[in-house]
Amino acid sequence: MALLEELQALIRRHAIANGDRKQGMFAVMADARTEMQHHVVEPVFVLVAQGAKRAMLGDEVFEYRGGQFLVVGVALPLAGGVIEASPQLPYLAAGMTLQAATISSLLLEMDPADRPATEQAGFAVSDACEALLDTVVRMLRLKDSPRDAAVLGPLIERELVWRLLHGPQGAMVRQIGLAESRLSQIGRAIRFIRAHHAEPISIPQLADMVAMSESSFHRHFRGATTMSPLQFQKLIRLQEARARLIADAGDVAAIGYSVGYDSPSQFSREYSRLFGAPPGRDKQRLGMRVGAA
Repeated sequence: MALLEELQALIRRHAIANGDRKQGMFAVMADARTEMQHHVVEPVFVLVAQGAKRAMLGDEVFEYRGGQFLVVGVALPLAGGVIEASPQLPYLAAGMTLQAATISSLLLEMDPADRPATEQAGFAVSDACEALLDTVVRMLRLKDSPRDAAVLGPLIERELVWRLLHGPQGAMVRQIGLAESRLSQIGRAIRFIRAHHAEPISIPQLADMVAMSESSFHRHFRGATTMSPLQFQKLIRLQEARARLIADAGDVAAIGYSVGYDSPSQFSREYSRLFGAPPGRDKQRLGMRVGAA
């Protein structure tokens, strides 16, 4: 309990709006519930110290709250929003992006018998143990001492990854660091889909790219992402369309075409299903929200 209380105090002190995830440990805080935000989440570790968040991947909905942590092992188009937060008890979380190079180097230090062989989905939630809480607390303490952080930060970051490798989500974390793991192979397919989201995709081409049969590719892709490659591409297209609606003054139909939709009615229908309003109305709503901020 003492560790969790210290973690809450450290997050309050170091939280940055939207979290600076470029390097090292980041901290985030929200003093009210938030709307579901749609974005692609790269491999990451997030520990909740207080409050709760709900996330959605395709049709699957899951929650993580104080004392629990989330690991995302491959880039996924998640929607997430804070569901428990108030000015008195804000949502508090800390996390770190997961680097394949760091994981790979630590795998060399592991006893082969300690390496979990079970393949898992591309995300999971677990309860945090005392050792993991202690490691995150020590990483955040370094934000008060930049001189120490330069030397000790990389060491504690490796310790955190080491604890994840030996924890309940070790199988997934291990796959991030193995170039030929199923999760890494699916990650290559995901990167291709994201880079070519506006183009028709070929399942045989994707399967060949990652050296799998079509049936094996479908099975492992769905296992990692909860959806088919075509469903995944649709989510990427719609998230990209929404980002362009905010930044682009062009008309809605042109934005639909730019992300790969040939039919404006299909674009509007699928956009409404995901975001709760047709593109034009959602653009007005997003514009008002940005203007108010």
